[in-house]
Amino acid sequence: MSMKIGILTGGGDCPGLNAVIRGVVKSATGRGWEVVGIEDGFDGFLHPEKCRNLGLEEVRGILPLGGTILGTSNRGNPFSFPMVREGKVELVDVSDEVCSRIEHLGLSALIVVGGDGSLKIAQEMMRRGVPIVGVPKTIDNDLLETDVTFGYNTALETATEALDKLHSTAESHHRVMVLEVMGRYAGWIALESGIAGGADVILIPEIPYDIDKVSEAILARGRRGRRFSVVVVAEGAFPKGGGRVVKEAAGGKSVVERLGGVGEAFSRELGGVLEMDIRVTVLGHLQRGGSPSTFDRCIGSRFGVKAVELIESGAFGHMVCLKGRHITSVPIEDAVRSLNLIDPAGEMVRHAEALGIMLGR
Repeated sequence: MSMKIGILTGGGDCPGLNAVIRGVVKSATGRGWEVVGIEDGFDGFLHPEKCRNLGLEEVRGILPLGGTILGTSNRGNPFSFPMVREGKVELVDVSDEVCSRIEHLGLSALIVVGGDGSLKIAQEMMRRGVPIVGVPKTIDNDLLETDVTFGYNTALETATEALDKLHSTAESHHRVMVLEVMGRYAGWIALESGIAGGADVILIPEIPYDIDKVSEAILARGRRGRRFSVVVVAEGAFPKGGGRVVKEAAGGKSVVERLGGVGEAFSRELGGVLEMDIRVTVLGHLQRGGSPSTFDRCIGSRFGVKAVELIESGAFGHMVCLKGRHITSVPIEDAVRSLNLIDPAGEMVRHAEALGIMLGR
């Protein structure tokens, strides 16, 4: 049966998005279906010119490209859409307009590629009668019900490479080098890159850190003749009795609070108890950019194919996921009921500590 399906990419960008788009288009056109790409997330439905056909020619050569050819937005919630009225920004519900646009386009189904926020919006749109299939995307790897999200592997490689380079300069100058990586509530990037990059201290949101214990661990290294240390800190990490470092509060241009600055805050705190030269590197959006890794190209492509298969079987309201070596699916509501966080008493934390890594406690 011929179908016409839509695809959009929402939330923050990450490597592997184009692999998913390509996988969807190649799989769908092989069935004789039409594919419509919606630009800039759900925002695209509010602008007819942002809805365009995607065929084999449009996805040719995009597999190794970072970012997304459709663009994305982390402010495009149709149930709380920012609009300027009389010089003031108001949040309004434009979901009726989005639903009308989907009907006007004649879409049989919509594929939403996104993280926790985008998939929660997808869940609400499902309740409005829109047939939706989800694809999990986030470099934070904080979605439940999938072993891994695409984009995460490439971000890990970026962070690990940065640690390799910081090691040599830290040792040469006998410094403490602090690397701030992404991770609002989940410290997967910090923990796994820290283990892979030989970090001495790893600070994650799931384990509030004790600055005295961290400083003592660094001093103990010095007594053993190790006159430098490398620290990885997730942007959402915070000290015992303290809170996260917020760069910009929610509201206005930012729908959610913007974190940032924990590396500098931690280094000032550490500098108050250590007489060592401390330098901070903020990896920032470098983690989101660049060509996707082999793993993310492969898993993204397979996720795209599976999304089309779910539509074909009528499995709407489900999200594609990886379980072991198999691509399967789970209800979206199960994937967004909470975040996939690191267990402070879990195996990976225990293994990190067994390697001599200080986790702030």
